[in-house]
Amino acid sequence: DAISFARHNGIDMRLINISPYLETIGAYRLFPFGRISILRKISGRVVRKLYELYTGRTGQTPFSISVRGVKGREFSGIIKRINAYYRLKHRVRMLLLYFYAELENRLVVGCANKTEYMIGYFVRHGCDDAVDIMPLLNLYKTQVIELARYLGIPDRIIKKPPSPDIIPGITDEIAIGLSYEKLDHILLAIEDGFEDEEIANALQVDDILVLRVRHLTEASEYMRVIYTP
Repeated sequence: DAISFARHNGIDMRLINISPYLETIGAYRLFPFGRISILRKISGRVVRKLYELYTGRTGQTPFSISVRGVKGREFSGIIKRINAYYRLKHRVRMLLLYFYAELENRLVVGCANKTEYMIGYFVRHGCDDAVDIMPLLNLYKTQVIELARYLGIPDRIIKKPPSPDIIPGITDEIAIGLSYEKLDHILLAIEDGFEDEEIANALQVDDILVLRVRHLTEASEYMRVIYTP
């Protein structure tokens, strides 16, 4: 969709295969079927099922575990390998973006939004973090969608389930374990200073869900700051 949109609007673009870089570093030894298109289609269903099974068994998503730290967690070895694999992809993209930005004297633009930023759903020093400007960072995900409609972005792009396209079978909402609509309402209420019980009653959601979102915002603080002595 991004390629067809760029071509349709006459936007200069360059399609770069990052697989050779990942191969050189050794990423595919961690997650081998991610590189083969046929296996990727099959593995997408398998990965999604495993993700859902893990969430059902532990009561937490692998994403939320990763934000808090995987040490001592169930299946921590597997989670660490998957994190190393998909986060490397983001960081390789960042390196290439800055390489061409330097050659062409340009700024690197990030597309992270406020929802992802507040819960830590981004890769530190990746292509959504290590950038020069962040035009969408003050907008929640649902606001970004409304902005896209206002700007006339094609419906096929707007309605496509948001996904980092890094781990087969996993969309953003599956990874987070919550719809963006509910998540944005909870985050906005937290930002406005409401208590968990008030938020749960107003939105008619479980107070445990509100607490989980609040914990994510607190646990991911280290991703948004640089600590100094």
